[in-house]
Amino acid sequence: MVSAPTPIQPVRQEPRQGETYRDPTTGMEFIFVKGGCFEMGDTFGDGDNDEKPPHEVCVGNFYMGKYEVTQGQWERIMGSNPSYFKSGSNYPVEQVSWNDVQEFIRRLNQQSGKRFRLPTEAEWEYAARSGGKREKWSGTSSEYELGEYAWYNKNSGGRPNPVGQKRPNGLGLYDMSGNVWEWCQDWYDEDYYSRRVRDNPKGPDSGSSRALRGGSWLYYPVSIRVSFRGRYVPSNRNNYFGFRLILSSDF
Repeated sequence: MVSAPTPIQPVRQEPRQGETYRDPTTGMEFIFVKGGCFEMGDTFGDGDNDEKPPHEVCVGNFYMGKYEVTQGQWERIMGSNPSYFKSGSNYPVEQVSWNDVQEFIRRLNQQSGKRFRLPTEAEWEYAARSGGKREKWSGTSSEYELGEYAWYNKNSGGRPNPVGQKRPNGLGLYDMSGNVWEWCQDWYDEDYYSRRVRDNPKGPDSGSSRALRGGSWLYYPVSIRVSFRGRYVPSNRNNYFGFRLILSSDF
């Protein structure tokens, strides 16, 4: 008796740069970011010491949240809204610590069966630079155009604003500069760049503060640059601290 042939499984093709995935558990949208190499750090010569030296970094593929995580999405998973500015479900969740975010991710992964996490500083900067381009702010290097891409001290009205209202960067990601600071996975080390870790750097093994990126509605243009590095103790909450997520590209 001849056995039936084993069916051939279709090969899953790699998504296209900028392709969107919508997660059914939360409704969050993610943009596929094709990995590559770029110059990380102070590429314009006007940054702080912890942005130096600029150095080549290479990251793998990943999906980055199209928007900062919103108050509505947080409440769906956690059952409450910790934000100081409780303005509506489409506003970024804020006043969340790094530790709070880890609990959110734990519950989200449990409910969805997927692998969400915070981005590394390298992944965040690569995505903010529209896929590693030489951009000072996410989407532009012109301060004259900055208000078209970012909520910051000049145009925010002294508070966060709904996600996705400004122009996206070259990958279709919104609010990477301004609105709320975004927690990263890494421990912060002022001298970490001097080690020149090239492939998928994840930051130091330990520290006292976690990294934040992107600046916020309260800050001046200099502090919402894509290479600017913030840091705070992981238990700290503030009304300009938020986050966005990464989803593993092989989910």
